[in-house]
Amino acid sequence: MALLAALPAQADERGDEAELTLNQRKLVTLRATLKGESPAERVEAAREALSAALAASGPDRVERQALPGDVPAVRLQANGITVLHLVPDDLGGTQAGSLLDAAALDAERRLKQALAEAREARDPRAWAVGLVFALLATGLALGLLWALAVLRRRLLRHAVRQLGAGEARAVRPWWQVSGEHAIALLRGLAGLAGWVVALVVLDVWASVVLRQFAATRVWGERAGDWLVSQLLALGGAALSAVPGLLTAVLIFLAARGVLRLAQGVLERVQRGELSIAGLDADTAGPTRRLVALVVWLFALAMAYPYLPGASTEAFKGVTVLAGLMVSLGASGVVGQLMAGLSLMYSRALRVGEYVRIGDVEGTVTALGMFATQLHTGLGEQVSLPNAVVFGQPVRNFSRLAQDGQFVLSTAVTIGYATPWRQVHALLMQAAQRTPGVLQQPAPYVVQTALSDFYVEYRLCAQASRTAPQRRAEAMSQLHANIQDVFNENGVQIMSPHYRADPAQPQVVPEGPWFAPESGPLVPPR
Repeated sequence: MALLAALPAQADERGDEAELTLNQRKLVTLRATLKGESPAERVEAAREALSAALAASGPDRVERQALPGDVPAVRLQANGITVLHLVPDDLGGTQAGSLLDAAALDAERRLKQALAEAREARDPRAWAVGLVFALLATGLALGLLWALAVLRRRLLRHAVRQLGAGEARAVRPWWQVSGEHAIALLRGLAGLAGWVVALVVLDVWASVVLRQFAATRVWGERAGDWLVSQLLALGGAALSAVPGLLTAVLIFLAARGVLRLAQGVLERVQRGELSIAGLDADTAGPTRRLVALVVWLFALAMAYPYLPGASTEAFKGVTVLAGLMVSLGASGVVGQLMAGLSLMYSRALRVGEYVRIGDVEGTVTALGMFATQLHTGLGEQVSLPNAVVFGQPVRNFSRLAQDGQFVLSTAVTIGYATPWRQVHALLMQAAQRTPGVLQQPAPYVVQTALSDFYVEYRLCAQASRTAPQRRAEAMSQLHANIQDVFNENGVQIMSPHYRADPAQPQVVPEGPWFAPESGPLVPPR
């Protein structure tokens, strides 16, 4: 029994069966009850017989003998000691009787190999030889890994030099897209290939080293088979996924064809070449985006069952998690999207129009699904979330103007001592002096407030195509002309809160209209 403990042979019970192993190697699985002994008890008796057989000296002898009787049986002996009896019920199945001889022959072969490895495990010389071969295999594996690392570094350096030289060429091959991105991609591929080769080398090294010792030889055989089995399983899974992938690809190609057809029609509507009820040039763009979203979502729903692993629990769990994350975190995004679509389909804004949204005033440069961008004309670009735009009043200076221009309007406050007809005439004169102000429709002046100390006058005009593209510049020219005209006619623009009129009108005399550092004098027109 002490020898058996040193060379373990154990019984693993699984229900009504027991497995006999010796030195980590499976010998046979017993399932039948013989002479009142359960499979576990039969395995225990076989262990004791093996212990006695291993205690004998001399070469090991394994014998297999068929026993006559009503129930066929085969007896296995080791060194003259009966180890076990094998009967058809130990095999299971309907054809167990015809397979008994083959099972007994396989058990005899396994028993011979296990006994030889058990003897080898007690031989110091075998251990020494195995250790020498293990050290040689380890040194060879380390040298191979080092050589692969050096080769990888040299190849990367050479590729980096080639890609760097290709940056200076006028015409590059198609694969040299960008030196920086190509180098990053190449490093990633080289790293992946290095890990794959290192894994193969380590698997072969483990298999070779473990096979050198009898106690671990079974593990070495399994280590070699593991990589092959994984590669075969991977190849089989890839081959089985090919029909589904082809079906999914066909679905996506069909969706792409439908989308190209729909986008071609909507692009013609956007260019004004085609008329469709309910669509115009302003709504054709967002409609094209919506159609693309719906088509791709429908294609994804159709192709989902054909994707590899779609029916696995892991894939289902990932999709449920993704849906939960989208539903919890996309409320703000959906709100921005719906606000953007509302702005587009309500035609409240168009690209190129000059608008004021809250405190921001500028030209609409982009009307996106999530944000609206304005160019203020002062060197600023403001991006407003569509939900903010949708929740505020929008003042459009271009919608009622001709030819897509914008409206120029400004207000001045003049005291009651100045006749209002004179103020109207001065403002109209300033509008006539301003370049780019349309005469038809003619500018006009309205009195918007009668305050305690002054009257508020608002000048309204429309810009022509000769006006500056930036409304801020056009407004600056209009304000300058208003100051010139009022100063020429001695009308005070400043209207502070006061107790009494000043002794002299608060106007600028004609002489000092321009500071010396402002450049040459330009006479008023």
